[in-house]
Amino acid sequence: MTAELQAPGGGGGGGGADCQMLLNQLKEITGIQDSAFLHAALKAANGDLMEAVTFLTEEHAREPAQDTAAAEPSAWEGSAVGKQLPQSVTAAPTPNNEDDLHAVDAFRPLESPKAQAAERDAAERPQEAHSAENKNRSKRKRCEVWGGNPKQNDWRRVGDWPVGMKNIGNTCWFSAVIQSLFQLPEFRRLVLGYSLPQNVLESCRSRTGKRNIAFMQELQCLFALMLGTHRKFVDPSAALELLRDAFRSAEEQQQDVSEFTHKLLDWLEDAFQLAVNVKSPGDKSENPMVQLFYGTFLTEGVHEGNTFSKIEAFGQYPLQVNGYRNLNECLEGAMVEGEMDEATASQSVKYGQERWFTKLPPVLTFELSRFEFNQSLGQPEKIHTKLEFPQTIYMDRYLYCSKELIQMKREEIKRLKEKMVMLQQKLESYMKYGSGAARFPLPDMLQYVLEFIATKPAVAVSSAQGSQTTLLQSQAEPRVLDVLSQPNGILEEKDTRTEDAAFFLANPSPPEKSSMPLQPPGSPAAMSERPAPHVVSEEELNLVRTCLQRWRKEIDQDVQDLKESITRINLSIEQMYCDPLLQQVPYRLHAVLVHEGQANAGHYWAYIYDQPRKSWLKYNDISVTESSWEELERDSFGGLKNASAYCLMYISDKVSRFVADKDDGSEAGQFQKEVEALPPELRHYIQEDNWRLEQEAEEWEEEQSCKIPQMEPSPASESQDLSSESGPDQSSVCEQSVRSLSSEHAMIAKEQTAKAIANTADAYEKNGVEAALCEAFHEEYSRLYLLAKETPTPQNDARLQHVLIYFLQNNAPQQVVERTLLEQFADKNLSYDERSISIMKVARAKLREIGPDDVDMEEYKRWHEDYSLFRKVSVYLLTGLELYQNRKYQESLTYLVYAYQSNTKLLLKGTNRGVNESLIALYRRKCLLKLNEVAASLFVSCEEARVAEGISILNELIIPCMHLMNNFEISKEDLDAIEVMRNRWCSYLGREDMDAKLQMKLGELLPRLLDCSTEVIVLKEPPKIRPNSPYDLCSRFAAVMESIHGASTVTVK
Repeated sequence: MTAELQAPGGGGGGGGADCQMLLNQLKEITGIQDSAFLHAALKAANGDLMEAVTFLTEEHAREPAQDTAAAEPSAWEGSAVGKQLPQSVTAAPTPNNEDDLHAVDAFRPLESPKAQAAERDAAERPQEAHSAENKNRSKRKRCEVWGGNPKQNDWRRVGDWPVGMKNIGNTCWFSAVIQSLFQLPEFRRLVLGYSLPQNVLESCRSRTGKRNIAFMQELQCLFALMLGTHRKFVDPSAALELLRDAFRSAEEQQQDVSEFTHKLLDWLEDAFQLAVNVKSPGDKSENPMVQLFYGTFLTEGVHEGNTFSKIEAFGQYPLQVNGYRNLNECLEGAMVEGEMDEATASQSVKYGQERWFTKLPPVLTFELSRFEFNQSLGQPEKIHTKLEFPQTIYMDRYLYCSKELIQMKREEIKRLKEKMVMLQQKLESYMKYGSGAARFPLPDMLQYVLEFIATKPAVAVSSAQGSQTTLLQSQAEPRVLDVLSQPNGILEEKDTRTEDAAFFLANPSPPEKSSMPLQPPGSPAAMSERPAPHVVSEEELNLVRTCLQRWRKEIDQDVQDLKESITRINLSIEQMYCDPLLQQVPYRLHAVLVHEGQANAGHYWAYIYDQPRKSWLKYNDISVTESSWEELERDSFGGLKNASAYCLMYISDKVSRFVADKDDGSEAGQFQKEVEALPPELRHYIQEDNWRLEQEAEEWEEEQSCKIPQMEPSPASESQDLSSESGPDQSSVCEQSVRSLSSEHAMIAKEQTAKAIANTADAYEKNGVEAALCEAFHEEYSRLYLLAKETPTPQNDARLQHVLIYFLQNNAPQQVVERTLLEQFADKNLSYDERSISIMKVARAKLREIGPDDVDMEEYKRWHEDYSLFRKVSVYLLTGLELYQNRKYQESLTYLVYAYQSNTKLLLKGTNRGVNESLIALYRRKCLLKLNEVAASLFVSCEEARVAEGISILNELIIPCMHLMNNFEISKEDLDAIEVMRNRWCSYLGREDMDAKLQMKLGELLPRLLDCSTEVIVLKEPPKIRPNSPYDLCSRFAAVMESIHGASTVTVK
């Protein structure tokens, strides 16, 4: 229960203040701001907060008997951690529990921040839902590596790297929360060191007590594995099974993830309280969970002229996001409500209060309210606005001990803001001058008058025409000013075809900025159209010009002074709390829990600061990767995409320094010490699991040795296999693998080489074989060099014609270029006639003279591998584009995805190593959107076979492709396309024309659609297509590119 103490100086207005606080809490929980409406609901619920929430958020009226059941106290009311009522601020209304609600349906809402609307239908079919979930889970492939079979090394932990956590079906929220807690050394020590005397275990009779002890024991085992396992990730199934049981029972309410976190800490607190009760029965202050996560704050205020004050306890402190830019603004808004009157008990102030922290816990958790209930739509919505938070926050300005200083600074800020409002109003009077509807900057108006008097009157313009021109100009003036006020001076329209055309413009010109300086036009024709005074003497002109110039100079100075004053005040406000006296209580950011998706579905992961490595790590289910503050900002601040932080965990600087001092610089060393300090049964548990891992690895190797390869290896893969063989002559094997690729490239270019040999007939007859080879070599080199220097066009890529053009454009070493060209003339396929055979033999003899010191064969091999991969990418791209044009989207997508993945490897080495990445991305995106439309249409058809086909397309193509896109630096266009596809499927939630079985299938699909973890289905490589010659490849390239420009669909045999 929330601890409340009436302060000695408290007035008699406590009841009114409590009522007002309940109203505020209702506003935070439901998002409804109508005080009269909330007051009526609170009155109807006899002052019961939870009953009022139920009444306000229930979609249909309920029977009185059900109301009574819902009003029974839930399990959170007995705990000291996280008990403050406003904790429910992030909890959106969820469907009510029923006695026959199955575990799957009760448990799934924990994956999403709010319960899915479809759960109401699913709850009526518990057995059906259970079988469907099990069937779906058995089919789902997890932990697979894209592009091939998983290897046993993918299971093993690398050195001292932290371990991930397996997602066993919509449980990414559990991983995010548990990983954040595990990485707190003090929390980890408490859990692993937990033990109860035997008599306490035997005397524990309550169901909840036994459940809490069992959960504690399973958490111990899980933490022990996270310390000492050799696996890359651990399986939390046992601990989660207890949660399934807890959320299956009728007495438990369905919870969102924030409520689950409260519940988890409650269970841990209750489990530790059993140990505390042995020495100090009922004393929660000795509970280590309370000491670690629990703090207090004092509320002081005035209500209807009466002062009140009370102390309350808090665990996770709730903060509103809407209307605030950063964490300090959120805290300031939460600490001050209404207007506080310093002259106590003034009747002019009806309500106001301030909160001050009196005790801060070592682990300070802020719960960001990212969800609110949309009363008009009758469903929860996610708040995507940007909210910044620092790596270090100073809590001094919110402490009771700093009250006097902070109140002075708040008064100073209030005074500065009032002054700034006055200055801004004065500045606006200059910048929006006039008495009518249209107002303009005063300096510009003076300039216009100056231009007017300096304009010569028109000579050959009739009065009627002149008046018409003046009228048109006066009508057009507001529009011109409107255009000038736009950021770029003009309003641009986007053509839907621009995206296609943009890839094929060789030298696109940047858009011109519309800058229209207020200067008289230079041409006589333009000047004759401008209004001008009829008669102005030189004396009048000089007088007016002198006055206008002086006034404008004065006004410009006034405007400049006002702007500088506003800037100084802004700076003073920003630096108000930079006082060294207010930087004595720093808290360092420890973990950020992130949610991506909408209010009814999403995926969770965590960023946690690794103290030994001095870096941020991203914990995303089984994947634990090194990250950065920049990536954390992009994913957590919000405002850019559907990902944002919903929970921030800070630790006091004392705790942070203690961890840093205690650490010996090696996490492995620290973990090893903790493993050695574990009880014998936990050490044995770790050893058993590591032994099982070795058994699994042996079984896997036996299984793999019995498998037959499914595909013929490409020449590149054959060469790699050869190079990896062990044998007495490793260098000869390597040389053989190099020759296999270079010989392939020589064979591809044999027609061009044969033509070069044919042109040396005269040299062969006059000067012999060597002279002919020398002439052919230099002529062919010159030809290819000139081709390499030609400017590429959208319809022609010279690199497809010859390997050496690729080498020359990418600045390959001269030795690599010369040896490659020599191999062209040594190709055995050139034995057409006596001259060709003679030149081939001489070329082979010269090749044998080139030793390992002359050419680095490893480098030579890499260059040929790159060209082989480049041709493969080109073939895949062209095949994908041809299939796309023929509306074969499923086949096209596979080719385009593989083209993009392989091309990315090439582009890492240089921009000319691969093909146009944007072109592949564009058509991959188009193909995905087309396929998504097809899959969605099949799904909503409600015909079983068509629904199954739609789900198959989604599972086997769309979802894996979306996850692959998310693994790279994703573009805004790709991000928008993914959002469109996700929104399409999310829009089907709760549709009345869709039956419950279809809604249940949708509920199974959505978490995978929104989950960006590494657990994705393998995309099979498409069938290999090898062109017969470079001319075949070049003609296909030209045909496809011409077709993209707008010609009819092409079909290349």
